[in-house]
Amino acid sequence: MERYIEKFRRYLEIEKNYSPHTLVNYTLDLENFKQFLGAQAIESADYLILRKYLASLKEKNMRSRTVARRLSTLRSFFKFLTREGHIKTNPMLTLMSPKLDKHLPQFLTEEEVMKLINAVIPKSATDSLSFRNRAILETFYSTGMRISEVVGLNIDDIDFISCVVKVRGKGKKERMVPIGDYAIKAIREYLGKREKQIGALFLNKNGTRITDRGARDIVTKYLHLASIRQGISAHTLRHSFATHLLNRGADLRSVQELLGHANLSTTQIYTHLTTERLKSVYDKAHPRA
Repeated sequence: MERYIEKFRRYLEIEKNYSPHTLVNYTLDLENFKQFLGAQAIESADYLILRKYLASLKEKNMRSRTVARRLSTLRSFFKFLTREGHIKTNPMLTLMSPKLDKHLPQFLTEEEVMKLINAVIPKSATDSLSFRNRAILETFYSTGMRISEVVGLNIDDIDFISCVVKVRGKGKKERMVPIGDYAIKAIREYLGKREKQIGALFLNKNGTRITDRGARDIVTKYLHLASIRQGISAHTLRHSFATHLLNRGADLRSVQELLGHANLSTTQIYTHLTTERLKSVYDKAHPRA
């Protein structure tokens, strides 16, 4: 099975342009299934074996979302093996995924976002790291980018005149996203404080590109300093970006484009978060509101 996993991995990397993070997750899921099979060959995997695998995952009290992701990995894997002629029939075709729990993403209010950003107070006029941190927070909220997209930005990706930024998203797909005046101003101030003016946009204290973990830690630090409620993460700024746009009248299709979602159904979860706007429309339009 090891050689099949490696072939599948190369297919995802070369033909599907999947990110290194996604490749690692797919590989881990398949290694887990290989351990479950033990000495059994992959060709022997049938509906009953897959049902036993599903039962073993549930016995470990895994979340439905984690189980669904592992089954999704196997679906892609067996589809690949069938298409390449390594197995005759796809045993995943008749296996149903577990029903997912409804999960609504958390988001910050507009006031909480302002409180978060204003928590960044430079210690001095030459405190480049604080100016960087403020620029990172402003960029997150202004563009709704994923963490990997923000840390992957280069200076050349920012059009300071047209106020747009080139984003490299999932599957190495590129998109152009507007960036607001506040974020542009914060980035300019940060660049004015640092020495290196080429290459990566956001640098760590060693002068190299900041990592995903580094960016998450920055957001967590200022969430704590701003005393904003528990259970909030860096990704919450992306949820807040989408929710605030919809609350202020943006259409779902535009928000989909800005977020870089391949399917509109992924964006539709934010419509559940916009009750404030719906109530406002109702109050204005209904004669007996």
